Amino acid sequence: MQLYSTKRVSPDVDLKEAVLKGLPPDNGLYMPYEMFHLPPSFFEELPQMSFNEMAINITKHIVGEDIPEKEVEDIINSAYNFDAPLVDLGDIKVLELFQGPTLAFKDFGARFMGRLMGYFLKGSKDQVNILVATSGDTGSAVAHGFLNVEGIHVTILYPKGKVSDIQEKQFTTLGANITALEVDGTFDDCQRLVKTAFLDKELNQKLVLSSANSINIARLIPQSFYYFWAYRQLKDQSLPLYFSIPSGNFGNLTACLFAEAMGLPVKKIIAATNANSIVPEYLESGLFQPRTSVSTISNAMDVGNPSNFARIMDIYSNDLEIIKEDIVGYAFNDSETARCIQDVYKEKGYLLCPHTAVGYLAIQKFLEEHPSPANAVVLSTAHPVKFGEVVEPLINAKIEIPERLKDMLGSEKKSIAISSDFNELKKWLLNK
Repeated sequence: MQLYSTKRVSPDVDLKEAVLKGLPPDNGLYMPYEMFHLPPSFFEELPQMSFNEMAINITKHIVGEDIPEKEVEDIINSAYNFDAPLVDLGDIKVLELFQGPTLAFKDFGARFMGRLMGYFLKGSKDQVNILVATSGDTGSAVAHGFLNVEGIHVTILYPKGKVSDIQEKQFTTLGANITALEVDGTFDDCQRLVKTAFLDKELNQKLVLSSANSINIARLIPQSFYYFWAYRQLKDQSLPLYFSIPSGNFGNLTACLFAEAMGLPVKKIIAATNANSIVPEYLESGLFQPRTSVSTISNAMDVGNPSNFARIMDIYSNDLEIIKEDIVGYAFNDSETARCIQDVYKEKGYLLCPHTAVGYLAIQKFLEEHPSPANAVVLSTAHPVKFGEVVEPLINAKIEIPERLKDMLGSEKKSIAISSDFNELKKWLLNK
């Protein structure tokens, strides 16, 4: 599997180098040269496959001979012991991606990536230092996905006061090879610090740096799995297939494009954002204008400069008109999001997290504009308990905390406070 940089300056690399490096030296993003169509036999056999069997088939198809078949099976079977059920709410279906250990969709990417990196590092004496910026769920998923993986140390940068209490506890209480840095700034500051570190010559001469954000191609490969799994669970696969994707850094949407390139019959992709509506505005005006992110109740999507936009533009050769044939974008504010949580809970008896509510609003609006029978699927990216301080007052009820969270909530938070000045991060990395 050969990969190139979206900036087309750095040399091509194989999968191992792309995964362990994270970012190319030219500050682009790694992309595979081709995402070949899955053979017809895959879709014929899909109804009889388990999730893991399906994921093994897709992974072997993508990586080719880069990883032995037995290793692929071990990676998948070790990563996934949880489901992603499709819940039917009438005109709209909800794909529950929060059944993993950290109650968020990012478990799919982080657990796969941790095991893949572990495979690539077998026999190596190098320690890989993973830097990851998080606005919430990425931090917890990466922390748990890489916990105690030999040869890897994880440093998580997160914005002070801008993640939920549960999210924070999930990555600040583990210790071992996980360190949390509490940044006095926004998520965009955290993301800037990580990207600057990858470009710093002195750091890269003294440390082996890599990323576990969706800028790393190893996060996107497994996120393509659950689009096929949603399709497998549909009762009538002949209807047009729409996916509404709550979007921040747009890695999840890019993974859907990968699935489509492999042959999944996606009719339309709905990019659902909160007030950080940079991509919907681009689809409307043709102008991509990053800006400082604003805080919302769907905090994991508070991104003012989405990293994976470069991959989307690369896939479509920067052609806005072709992009608009496949992708439509909608943005919603906090009051609309809160009202959606209340309405769906009252009318359907189903509880949405704030991010899923944004996706629900977007698919509702799209269906209003395109009223015809369809398979309309919204990705439910996190369990609502992770945002209890937002959701519980809206429904006037307590959310039951899953057992796997209870012990963690009583653990002591351990984090290191730093400013948003890169020199402070650099000094800490060199001295740690």
